[in-house]
Amino acid sequence: MLTNVPLLIVPFIVYNIQVLFGGGLAVWDQEIFRLPMISGAVWTMDMGDLMISVALLLLFFEIIKATRVGANSIIDHLLSTFVFIAFLVEFLLASQAVHSVFFTLMMIALVDVLAGFTVSIRSATRDVNVGPGGY
Repeated sequence: MLTNVPLLIVPFIVYNIQVLFGGGLAVWDQEIFRLPMISGAVWTMDMGDLMISVALLLLFFEIIKATRVGANSIIDHLLSTFVFIAFLVEFLLASQAVHSVFFTLMMIALVDVLAGFTVSIRSATRDVNVGPGGY
């Protein structure tokens, strides 16, 4: 049952904890590190970039989970849909969620839902075998 928990709930919870208890929206602009590049430019990573990077990594694992076959995959898709709906409702109703990091996380959750259903449908069509009689 624990494998059905959508991984993208982690960025949702972390975002809310950071905003509520970690200093508001300004936390996403805090610089984590700077890395000088060979070109002479300096690359900086802030908290928002880190959160989006982690969410993209979790999206990869969610897409892998979507390739599973069985009744558990339906529950997994349903729970992923609920996570996206939670993102959407919070984005529309909470002023703390009106931030580009939250919007990007919400879009990642949408891609998770769409990719999950698409992968399942595509793999289900490969399981259907139509015989020479057309039935």
